[in-house]
Amino acid sequence: MEFIGYALAALVGISLGLIGSGGSILTVPILVYVMGVAPVIATAYSLFIVGSTALVGGMQSAMQKKVDFKTVLIFGIPSIAGVYATRAWILPVIPQEIFTVGSFVLTKDVAIMILFAIVMILASVSMIRPGKKTVTEENSPMKYNYPLILLEGGLVGILTGLVGAGGGFLIIPALVLLARMPMKLAVGTSLFIIAAKSLIGFIGDLQGDEIIDWTLLGAFTFFSVLGIFIGNYLTKFVSGNGLKKGFGWFVLAMGIYIIIKETMF
Repeated sequence: MEFIGYALAALVGISLGLIGSGGSILTVPILVYVMGVAPVIATAYSLFIVGSTALVGGMQSAMQKKVDFKTVLIFGIPSIAGVYATRAWILPVIPQEIFTVGSFVLTKDVAIMILFAIVMILASVSMIRPGKKTVTEENSPMKYNYPLILLEGGLVGILTGLVGAGGGFLIIPALVLLARMPMKLAVGTSLFIIAAKSLIGFIGDLQGDEIIDWTLLGAFTFFSVLGIFIGNYLTKFVSGNGLKKGFGWFVLAMGIYIIIKETMF
């Protein structure tokens, strides 16, 4: 099963390289269902994997001058605070058994997987639905809606802390709509935000008593990062729009499967 897991890790990176977002949403399901990692620790591993992969992608974007570092700070600071607080203080105090209805017991692990499935479904909708054309021009000045950007950053940070997803499907629309940022610049900027908040969120986990399997984590991260280079190369030959929609349907099916599996069996 490890071979399959690492092959899927490469596919996560390839999808990130091809379509810019969405691939990291599969990291937790792969870790849980293929690699046999418990859901809570899988979200921690996902933060490191997603953060490392996004950092590589962000550095590539920076070399192409497709990163706005002022926005990284404005959006990133509340986002980093949200994810760190969630991993270090909020997640540890959630009880192992949240509530019971008849014979059904909602455990912490099940709740995390259901919440993750909901995030997957929301992400899939954003990938399947045709993107709205924006009137933002490549060289037009950006206008920052500071209160909304700070609020959105904090909320995305909390969500990332809970489920271990990068949140690019939330960050990119926020940057386009709230900062009037061109799409290509928003994608590169989002990668740096994801990298910073994910890696710092993982540091919050190191304060706990969880035992980290560094061998598994390092190997999975290696193949994911390798995949993003392959994905970037394949963009020369593959149309991203059709691939993004097809991948969105796959993520939707996975989200529905997780909800059914966690609640019915």
